[in-house]
Amino acid sequence: MSGQEGKIEILIVDDHPIVRQGIALLINQQTDLEANCEAGSAEEALELLAKRAAPLHLAIVDLSLGGMSGLELVKVLRSRYPELPILVMSMHDESLYAERVLRAGARGYIMKQEATEKIIAALRQILRGEIYVSDRMRNRMLERLIDNRGESSESPLASLSDRELDVLRLIGRGLSTGEIARDLCRSVKTIEAHRANIKEKLGLRGGAELVRFAIQWVGQGE
Repeated sequence: MSGQEGKIEILIVDDHPIVRQGIALLINQQTDLEANCEAGSAEEALELLAKRAAPLHLAIVDLSLGGMSGLELVKVLRSRYPELPILVMSMHDESLYAERVLRAGARGYIMKQEATEKIIAALRQILRGEIYVSDRMRNRMLERLIDNRGESSESPLASLSDRELDVLRLIGRGLSTGEIARDLCRSVKTIEAHRANIKEKLGLRGGAELVRFAIQWVGQGE
């Protein structure tokens, strides 16, 4: 290990400083773990990693980041640092995102509501080379595997693509179509198509209803 005094070095990426400090405090109470790197955005995390001489041992990524989403960051980290294990943390229901982040390259998903009690166990499980999800989610995934079914249809949100979820998140943060296009490096026409698809899949009747839904959904996950 390359950490100070042989400790396992961990990066925390979350746009809420209090959350970062709380998670770091829990981690630093362990004798062999050290949360010695923090970032408030995906861009800041990537810049920090690029400047490091030695690799980190694990990253904790919040799903609801400003700018590049946590899900997109997982994909970038997986591409640039394939040996870096990632634990995704979120307020959003794991039934919507757990399988998505695992497919993107993360090794685990934990709800923020459970982080205080379970994050150390989750980190250690991932460091052992295993995957961490809640027992409830693990059973749900196994049931779908046995039944040879796809993603859960419990929520209409499950029908949205990863990019459509990104667009919905940015709508909920108050960005205009043009701003979303710049943020995601896509054309306005493409974003308009995503908006249309989201409205159709969620059964929303117009732009105002879409905005209200997005704001409410983002608010639940902040």
